[in-house]
Amino acid sequence: MDPSTLPYRPNVGAVLFDRRGKIFVARRADFPNAEGAPGGWQLPQGGIDADEDPREAVLRELAEEIGTDKAEIIGEHPDWMTYELSPELLGVALGGKFRGQRQRWFALRFTGTDADIRLDADPHPEFDEWRWADLSELPGLAVPFKRAIYDVLAVSFARFAVPG
Repeated sequence: MDPSTLPYRPNVGAVLFDRRGKIFVARRADFPNAEGAPGGWQLPQGGIDADEDPREAVLRELAEEIGTDKAEIIGEHPDWMTYELSPELLGVALGGKFRGQRQRWFALRFTGTDADIRLDADPHPEFDEWRWADLSELPGLAVPFKRAIYDVLAVSFARFAVPG
């Protein structure tokens, strides 16, 4: 399969900050769950529906993936960013239809409590565990093909990583 013939999937991502300036990260349920293994943790993200505004999509994705929409948008990365799937995921991940994702990233302030986060709200949860982390930890938690984007986000959204 020639990945250059496949499109990028339109996608939004959420960097969700709590009142302490920590970010929400979750472990993928379909990732090998070796204790301490890097790469299985990520930020909430998901596809943009046809004719959907990215700002609406990011709130919808939060509700779908982590069971809450108790958040307000406080920032937006100015550029669309792309990543390519790793070779072993081409033709498998994202329904086999995409070479990677073209993403619009938002910073959001969580307005709820930890009890509002429900990974089991969806009958097929994407995540099996979550925690609050320092923004600086983010790149080291990611799978290799997402690290470059997480490096950019750690710089771009650093101003939100403060108590507030």
